Amino acid sequence: MLPILNIGLNTDLKSGHPILEFTNTVGNHASDHPGEHLFGYGDLLAWMGNIGLLQEEQVQVLKRKAAAQSEESTSAFARSLELRESIYRIFVAQTKGESPAQDDLDVLNSVLKNLTGGAQIGQESGRFVWQWNFDETSLEAPLSIIVLAAVDLMTSENIKWVGQCADEGGCGWLFVDTSKNHSRRWCDINDCGNRAKQRRYLQRARKQKT
Repeated sequence: MLPILNIGLNTDLKSGHPILEFTNTVGNHASDHPGEHLFGYGDLLAWMGNIGLLQEEQVQVLKRKAAAQSEESTSAFARSLELRESIYRIFVAQTKGESPAQDDLDVLNSVLKNLTGGAQIGQESGRFVWQWNFDETSLEAPLSIIVLAAVDLMTSENIKWVGQCADEGGCGWLFVDTSKNHSRRWCDINDCGNRAKQRRYLQRARKQKT
């Protein structure tokens, strides 16, 4: 049984949760010209290692396996991107108070259904945790962990605080709003927030001139 760690709320992350960090691996996600940050299976492994969803030993094992099974790793990577976009649309629908598309739920459930048959409760560091019976050396293991992170947020109270960056340029990044009054509007006040302030300043300046 493999315990899955670091899939819950994490205020050290800009988005507040690892699954939203995953959806945010696309720049300008809500625009007509999104920018991809992951370009291959190795990028996915490196990202998951950095975010704490994979241990370094797992990353190295999967890298070696991917090198030996390039076709399978390419397929797993393509599925991970499909999964990311479905999860992104599910959470965007949530921010709008809408129901997600069934097709997107089907994509998520297609991975999840392979996990539930081996699930059990275990104990770790004095607390109860879910443990999942899947092969951590499988090239599809990252997909399983991504889905579990998505389910963690989707079934928690924090789902109601998921928001989307209000940037008019189409940033589209998602975050869990853990601010005191739940009034967060930007993925980063020093990035999209500053650009919005600059736009408002320029608009006021133009009005004053007319």
